[in-house]
Amino acid sequence: MADKRLKRPRDVSQRAKMIVDIATGEVEDREDDGIDPKVSARGRKGGLVGGKARATQLTPEERSKIAKKAAQARWAHKK
Repeated sequence: MADKRLKRPRDVSQRAKMIVDIATGEVEDREDDGIDPKVSARGRKGGLVGGKARATQLTPEERSKIAKKAAQARWAHKK
């Protein structure tokens, strides 16, 4: 996964110091989130394939049943 930016302080003086530190190279602007990009890409690839493969195997009745259940779940929280 991509690196995340460091969270900026709310205090104006601390934020200014952090920006100067980043600009001068004393502090890195990014922090590693610990996720391997190769593993993340492989998981995404499988997820993209899985939905299409499942849709081809479902019968029209099963797809209708799933769609009705999803619609009920969406509207259940509305008042």
